[in-house]
Amino acid sequence: MGTGHQRSENYCRLNMNNNILKNIGILGLGKMGEPMAGHLIKHGFSVIGYDPLAQACERSALLGVSIQSSPQLVAEKSDLVIIVVGFDSEVEEVIFGNHGVIHAARPGLIVALGSTVAPQYAFELSKKLRKKDIDLLDIPLTRGEAAAISGKLLILGAGEERIFEQCRPVFSAFANDIFHLGQAGCGQVGKMVNNLILWACTAANDEGIRLGESLGVDAEKMRKALHHSSAQNWAMDERADLSGMPWAEKDMNIVLQEADQVRMSLPLCGSIKEVIKGLKIRMGLGLPKALAKASSSS
Repeated sequence: MGTGHQRSENYCRLNMNNNILKNIGILGLGKMGEPMAGHLIKHGFSVIGYDPLAQACERSALLGVSIQSSPQLVAEKSDLVIIVVGFDSEVEEVIFGNHGVIHAARPGLIVALGSTVAPQYAFELSKKLRKKDIDLLDIPLTRGEAAAISGKLLILGAGEERIFEQCRPVFSAFANDIFHLGQAGCGQVGKMVNNLILWACTAANDEGIRLGESLGVDAEKMRKALHHSSAQNWAMDERADLSGMPWAEKDMNIVLQEADQVRMSLPLCGSIKEVIKGLKIRMGLGLPKALAKASSSS
C-alpha cells in the first residue's frame, strides 16, 4: 500500500511540474458525475471514480471509469479530484470522513468542488484544505443534467487563478463556458446569484402563466409567444418547473443565510421561496423533509 501511494504522489508531482493533469477523480457518479466522466474519457483523460451506490459504479465502469472503494483511494490515484455530490453533509463525508480525501493529502493535490454549497462554507473549506497542502478550486456547475450529458456545462469558478488555468483543459471536456470569478468562495457567490435569478424567473413564470390561463389564454400558446418577447428567460425556455426543482429550497436558504451574514435585506427572496414551495405542492412534487413535516402538521 505504501509503495502504491508513493508512486501516485510522485506521478502527481511530475504532472504538476509539467503543468499536465491526466488522472482525474470523480466523487459522485450520478446524473452529473457519470456523463462528466464519460466526456473526460473521450478526451483522453484517465478517470478514477467513487460512488456509494453500486448501480452508479456499475454504469460508470462500463464507460471505462476505474472504480475505487473510497474517496481516499480515488484521491491517491488522481492529480485532480472533482466532487459532484448534492449537499454540504456529503461534501464533508467524502473529504473528512473515514477514508475521505483528506487522508490522501499531499502537496500538489487539487480538489475541485462542483457541488453547490454556501459561499462561506467554500471559503472555510479552502482554508482547512490549504493546511493539508490541498488546493481547492470552487467550480459550482450550472445548466443541469442535460448540459452535463451534452458536455455544455457552465462553470462559475474560483480559487488560485494559476491552478484554475492549469485545470481548464480538464474542465473543457465537459463545459463550454468557463469563468474565473476570484478567490475560493466567489464561484459559489456566482452560483448563488444565478440560482436566485433562476428561481425568481421560475416563480414569475408560474404566476404569469396561471394569470393568463385564468383570463382565457392557453398556457402553451402563451409560452411560445413569450419566447419572442422581453419576458423571455432560460427558466421558461428550458421548463425549469418540470425538473422536479429538488434544490430550490436549499438554494434559497443559502441566499437568505448569506444575506444575513452581510446584513442585507432581500424581501423578494423570501417570497420566491414560498412561491416555489406552492408550485411544488400543486404539482405533487416532494418537499425537503423539514418542510414536509411542517406542512403535514399545520
